[in-house]
Amino acid sequence: MAAKRKVAKKRKAAKKQKAAKRGTIAKKASARKQAAAPVPVDVRVPKNTDDVHRQLKVLCDTKKPIEVRMGALQALGAAAFSVPNFESVNADYIAALREVSTDASEEMRRRVLGILTRNKDGFAQKKLLAGLKDPAKALLPPEKALQLLGNDAHTDAYAAARAIVKKPPSEDAKREALRLLAADAKSAPLFEKVLRDKKEYRENRQLAASALHSLNPEKLQQQALKIVKDKKDFSDIKATSLTALEQFGDDAALGKDKALMQSVTRFKSSKAAPKYKQTARRFLSKFDR
Repeated sequence: MAAKRKVAKKRKAAKKQKAAKRGTIAKKASARKQAAAPVPVDVRVPKNTDDVHRQLKVLCDTKKPIEVRMGALQALGAAAFSVPNFESVNADYIAALREVSTDASEEMRRRVLGILTRNKDGFAQKKLLAGLKDPAKALLPPEKALQLLGNDAHTDAYAAARAIVKKPPSEDAKREALRLLAADAKSAPLFEKVLRDKKEYRENRQLAASALHSLNPEKLQQQALKIVKDKKDFSDIKATSLTALEQFGDDAALGKDKALMQSVTRFKSSKAAPKYKQTARRFLSKFDR
């Protein structure tokens, strides 16, 4: 009998343990479900300046969930175009944006700095430039900062971009710096160098060709001629150069250039992809070759 009672006690204890375990699992599942539940976000557009001030407080309240604050930012962006007399609270709006431009959330910083730079805000420009010069002060990765500086490019931004091209922290940053410099007339020599550099990424060379076409078309024509005649250059770069010569070159001079015609004929018969050889055929047909 004693043995039976002992077995019964063990079974009862085991059942309690299993029940407790099931309860713990259920609680954890409930907690996960609650954590995964979307945070209620109020994105109703303010109807008046009082509503704007309420949303500004939400935006700046770092204790609130980031989703709620993002909703406030979205609502405020719409309010700037719909609330009567918004100009009377615009200074408060800009001040709030500047305050959260250093927020712990990178997404918040990026969106806020984007709004500020589109409004040509000097504070945001200085912050972004400071981050490019000193990574310890950076609010955004360099490629993102360069993108935003492109909203209102100026001399200081161009200088920072040239420094990035010279000593890039990453290829993405270098590419964004080149995109920014595409509007800077003083950067034409830089784009010539990038275009002719076979060790450079092809995307950057294509970008350089496009920039040179805008900044100094004559230099692009000169470099395009050299590239097409270069037996060792890449097919896609040759095709881009041929297109530039075909569409914007001096037809009279090109038609008399025997070395050019031989190079294009050789390119047409090469092992290049058909889409690249098509540019050679089109170029030659223009000169009845």
